[in-house]
Parts: sequence; C-alpha cells; structure tokens
Amino acid sequence: MALPTPTRLHALLDALSAGLLEREAAVRLMLLTALTGAHVLLLGPPGTAKSELARRLQQAFADAPWFERLLTRFSTPEELFGPLSLKALEEDRYERLTAGFLPTAGVAFLDEVYKANSAILNALLTLLHERVFDNGSGRLPVPLVCVVGASNEGPADEALLAFHDRFLVRVPVAPVADESFAALLQLDAGCVNVTQPLTTAERAAVAQAASAVALGEDLLAACAALRTRLAADGQPLSDRRWRQWMDLLRTAAATEGRSTTDALDLWTAPYVAAAGPAQVPALQAWVDAEIAQAVPQDAPWLTRAVEAFEMQLQVEQMAPADGAEGDDAAGKLALARSIGGAEGDGGMLRIVSATLEDRLRRRWSPVHVQARLDQIDQIAAQASTARGDVAAQAQALATRLAGRVWLPPGLAARWQAAHAHTLAVLDTLLARLAATRAGFAAQPQDDTLPAVTPAAVDVGA
Repeated sequence: MALPTPTRLHALLDALSAGLLEREAAVRLMLLTALTGAHVLLLGPPGTAKSELARRLQQAFADAPWFERLLTRFSTPEELFGPLSLKALEEDRYERLTAGFLPTAGVAFLDEVYKANSAILNALLTLLHERVFDNGSGRLPVPLVCVVGASNEGPADEALLAFHDRFLVRVPVAPVADESFAALLQLDAGCVNVTQPLTTAERAAVAQAASAVALGEDLLAACAALRTRLAADGQPLSDRRWRQWMDLLRTAAATEGRSTTDALDLWTAPYVAAAGPAQVPALQAWVDAEIAQAVPQDAPWLTRAVEAFEMQLQVEQMAPADGAEGDDAAGKLALARSIGGAEGDGGMLRIVSATLEDRLRRRWSPVHVQARLDQIDQIAAQASTARGDVAAQAQALATRLAGRVWLPPGLAARWQAAHAHTLAVLDTLLARLAATRAGFAAQPQDDTLPAVTPAAVDVGA
C-alpha cells in the first residue's frame, strides 16, 4: 500500500481544521501523533474545543470506532471496559463484554482523565502502552489507534505521573486571542467533510516507511543540547519518551517524503518536552533561537553607531567658521538656513542665504573628512555583512520549510516574519548611515588646513 501523499495529508488537515480558530497546531499534532501510534493530551479550560478536536480526529481514520467517556472519581471499570459477562460468570470466568467499549475502540476520548480512580488508571496504563487488554485469563490485542485525553490542568498527584507520561504529545488549548474574537462570534457551525480517511493499510505503510528513516546528525546534536538543558532545569525526559519522540519525528519525515530527520523537526519540543503548559513558552523560545535561528533583532549596536554619527554630523555642520564669534556666528548660520528654506518667490533670497551659509560654515581638512568617511565605511561593511548573513539564514529557512506538512503554517510565518523584521531594521539603518556619509562628504573642505586626523566617533561597545 502506498503512503498518503503530502497533498492528500494537506487536504485532510484542512478538512479537520475547517471552522476552527487558532487550532492548526493542535490538529497537526493530533493527527501526527495518531499516525505514530502514540497518544495525545489536550490541556485547557472548558469550552476550548477539546472534545471537538478529538471527534474530528476519529473522522480522519477509516475503520476506527469511536469511544468517549467523562471520567470522575466515581467512574467504574464497567463504564470504560464493559460489563461483566453473566454467562462467563456462570462458567467461573471473570470476563467483560467489551463490544462498544474502550477495548474495541479505534479512537477514544477520555475527558477529565486525571480524575479516574486507581482501578481504572492501572488498566489504562497497560492498554495505552502495550495495546492489550486483560480480559479474564486472556490478554487480548486492541485495535486502538490513539487515545485523546483531556483535562483542565495537569496531574496534581505524583502517583499520576506514570500515567501522564503515556501521553507523548501534550497540547495546551487556550481560548481564542482577542484578535480572533470577532471571527469567533461570526463563525459558522459547519460539519467536517473528510472524503478520504486514512485506511488501516495506509497506517501500516506509514509505520513501515517511518522505520526506515534515519536520524540526522543535526537533530542528534540538537537533542543532546536539549537534554542538557532539560536536566539543568530539573525536567529530564525518560529514555522511553525520547525514543517515542524519535518515532514521531520519523513518521513526520516519512510522510513528507524525507529519508532523514533534521533539527527543524524539533518544532515539536514544546509539546513533547514541556512538563506542563507553563514550560511551553521557554521551550518555544529555545526552538526559535537555537533551531530555527529566527528571532527578530533590532541591531542595537548599529543603531548606536548611526545615532552617534548623525549627532556628530549635526555638530560639525553647525560649527561656525574659524575666527567667527561663536554665538553670533551660530545665530547668523541659523538665520541663513531659515531664509534658504522660505517658500514663495524666494529665489534671490535662497541664493543670498546659500552664499551666507557657505561663508559662515567651518572648513574641514580633507584628512578630517576622509577619516569620518572611513569609519562610516567600516561600520557599513560590518552591517552589510550582517545583513547578508540574515538574508542567507532567511533563504536557508525557506528552503528547509518547503514541503513541510506538519509544521504549523502560523509558526513558519512567524519565523519568516522575524527575519523580515531584522532585514527591514538593517535596511533602514544602512540607509540612514548612507545619508550621514553623504552629509560628511558634502562638508566644505580646505586643503590648506592642517592634516589632523580627528578622534574616532564613539559608537559604544
């Protein structure tokens, strides 16, 4: 059986996302997790479409029966695993009638999953991890594709951590942002239209292709760096979790037509490595800076340099001619410039003001002017090199993003916008620097003045 094509997966993701706001990451992570054969946890307050996301996931798979339960501390095993068989009891066998319950489900949604009691959790541990259900004296395989757990918050009891670890991907689901609120109020309640759900054979083909995907060297290096960071933060991942995560990345690569994973696949880190929603922003910042290298920069070093040269140019342009009285000469120079800027039929006035301004302005030695130009050229060269590096990073990122199915478009757009911001900042500062250079080059010069090199303009550290 052939793998589902990226085009088909994009169409499937579009169908699953239809009518939802700010859920593109959740939809992608849930489908990718299910294709990997792992389980996903949705963490967020009530009314944030957690159950709707789970129901939509079930529609992505053919032959995947649906099961849903809201768990409480009073829930009984019968509610999840089926009632006891009276006929079996008559024959001294302790067996359940599992038809229509969790052991026969393909996709299951367990709401308020951490409120279940220990009897249920113990049975769920085996079912989630080993895909088997102990029914009487027999251990039966289950057709489970994925369990979607949901909770308003993470586990409060350490006894639940082993169960919590069974959910490979944990997705925070928040209310829509203010900028999407108007769209939320006007949202049409449409139905999901999945025309080509994934078959069992296609899931098997994905698993087979994923097993042949290699882990890239850049990914391994990034994982080692992340492991060190997590250990330093006191939030290490279990060996089992690392291995399951690599399976997820192999599945992503295989379905995108890649034979090797790469470091960019670690965009999933905030959803796998975070201990809880509070740790997600820090891990997202790590991915932005270390993996995508796409953090907007304002180039403060160049801003300081440009402002220093603009101020120095203003000082030197306002300097009175040698031998002129300071305050009086400065006033005349300002008056000359004011006359020159007058509107109307002021042609003669402008000629007079230009002549007066030229007489009042200080002359500079060619050595002085050239020293200013040389320092500006040096800074401009550094800035141009920095701009070239950013442009190269932006192009490299665009190349790496091409063909990605699972990486959320909003995340890709944010990374590209970060590079665009940095390039715009550098272009603006380079333009100001060029204008300042032109101002120094236009300074009146006198070859007879002493060839004294001025002190360099202090541009800061």
